[in-house]
Amino acid sequence: MTSGRDNRGRRRVVVTGMGAVTPLGLNVADFWAGLVQGRSGIGQITLCNTEGYPTTIAAEVKGFDPRAFMDAKDARRLARFSQFAVASSKMALEDARLDLASEDASRVGVVLGNGNGGQNACLVLRVYAG
Repeated sequence: MTSGRDNRGRRRVVVTGMGAVTPLGLNVADFWAGLVQGRSGIGQITLCNTEGYPTTIAAEVKGFDPRAFMDAKDARRLARFSQFAVASSKMALEDARLDLASEDASRVGVVLGNGNGGQNACLVLRVYAG
C-alpha cells in the first residue's frame, strides 16, 4: 500500500507525535494521568474577577508559562489559546523526533482542538450574565 491509501481507498494518516496543554496537565503524560485518575480540571476561575456573575467555575489551564516555548515578545503578541497551540505543536514535534528542515512541509500537518479560542473568559461571562 504505497499509495497512502488503505484497502478501502481511504487516505492513511500516521500520528507521530502528540502534545497537550489542558486543565488536567501541561503535557501528554500529565493529561493522560489526570484522565486515568478521574481528576477534574474544573475549579474556581482565577483569570478574572467573577463577582456578580452566576458562574465562578471553569476548566482553566493553570501554571502555563508560554516563555518555555517561545520568546517573551511572541508570547505577548499571541492570544492565550494560540500560545497553547504553539506549545502543544512544539511538544508534538519533539515527541515525534521530527526535524522539519529535512521533511517535505506539504506532508506535515497539525490537528488542533479549541473550545473558546481568542475569547476572553471575562467577556464570555459578561455576555452570558446579561
